Amino acid sequence: MHISEHPVLKEKSNEKVFFYFNNHRLEAKKGQTVAAALMANGIRKLGVSRKLSQPRGLYCSNGRCTSCFVTINGLDHVISCTTLVENNMQVFSNNNDPEIRGEKYGN
Repeated sequence: MHISEHPVLKEKSNEKVFFYFNNHRLEAKKGQTVAAALMANGIRKLGVSRKLSQPRGLYCSNGRCTSCFVTINGLDHVISCTTLVENNMQVFSNNNDPEIRGEKYGN
């Protein structure tokens, strides 16, 4: 899910960064979004829906559908398709409601 050569686009950086998804170390290219980096590593399921317990993943790729929520560095419900991956970033599946001051939201 990364364009390596294109006649119109300028040459992109091939600098690698490493991040973690559910405690597994993965590789990404600097400048990729978290969602693109996960897709490039073969990860399609980013969590489960709270209501129907069905798999959630990348859908619109522009931050409008909120289907690609993940937890990044302890912050719940971050939209992964608009967030750039950073070195040593900790990303986790979003399988629950977010917590607000130690209490579950939506209960």
